[in-house]
Amino acid sequence: MAIDPLEFHSESVRALSTELEGCSLTEVLQWVWDKFGERAAVGTSFQGAGLVMLHHAVQAGIALPVFTLDTGVLFRETLELKERLEAFWGIQIERVEPQLSLERQASELGSELWKHRPDTCCQVRKVEPLQRKLKDLSVWITGVRREQSQTRQQTRILELYVFDPLLERHILKLNPMVAWSREAVWEYLHKHGIPYNPLHDRGYRSIGCEPCTRPSGNGDGERAGRWTGFEKTECGIHTFLGAGI
Repeated sequence: MAIDPLEFHSESVRALSTELEGCSLTEVLQWVWDKFGERAAVGTSFQGAGLVMLHHAVQAGIALPVFTLDTGVLFRETLELKERLEAFWGIQIERVEPQLSLERQASELGSELWKHRPDTCCQVRKVEPLQRKLKDLSVWITGVRREQSQTRQQTRILELYVFDPLLERHILKLNPMVAWSREAVWEYLHKHGIPYNPLHDRGYRSIGCEPCTRPSGNGDGERAGRWTGFEKTECGIHTFLGAGI
């Protein structure tokens, strides 16, 4: 069951977040495992920060469940990386999929929805599947970093997150990687030989769904290359109503 919203409130979460800021990554992961066990889970799209976090967990023997949102339009390289990481760490990564197949989506909402209504496409293929997954959890653990974009600069290490505004369902959102820089992430990945998406070596700084992701220059922001041609840098799972209370 999701966490009782009465158990935590904004003030207590802010205070706890301040305490956790002074802890190491492994200490933060150990804290959430000790308190919540399998009711806490890592959601990953296999960006570098998430891989660093998972490596810390595995090395420390912290058996947090892991899931990924499989939209049905991910890069082949991303799907192959999932299998490589499962073998590398000896873990299982759950695939969370949309209820609507691509065929039904095209029939009901329009062909190649991402080309003309990307927000709706993200809602159907990412936000709604995540909302269903979070109903079974008390803590959603992410690899969000403050350095990634303007919309993420105020992210705290621990936040209250309303994943179902209509029913006022709350969950804790843990962001253990918030203070890490891109340089520190990549230094760690190379040092430990962790498999990563080869698209990063081809100019892709942030990797999402194939139709909505393009290579970008090293001088661009980390979210550059996502939803080119639209005033959009987020899919919505980190920014929709109630996120980061």
